[in-house]
Amino acid sequence: MNGKDTENKKSLKIEIVEKLSTLMAAGFGLVAALAWNDAIQSLFTTIFPTASNVVAKFVYAGLITVLVVLVTTRLARLADRLKKE
Repeated sequence: MNGKDTENKKSLKIEIVEKLSTLMAAGFGLVAALAWNDAIQSLFTTIFPTASNVVAKFVYAGLITVLVVLVTTRLARLADRLKKE
């Protein structure tokens, strides 16, 4: 294997991590958006009677949001580290 092959493989790895990071961020963003949507719907149901588990839904939405931020941050750092190598 020559230097160009090694460089091409590294470039491919960086591109894969970048794409994976983008796709996962979009996927987790959708999950967070759906969780918040459900939480807000439950809040309105609570304000305008007959609601159930509104606190649990907000906790869930918050946890999903924190998870999304942590995972996307880690993936972005990984992509940056691979770019620098």
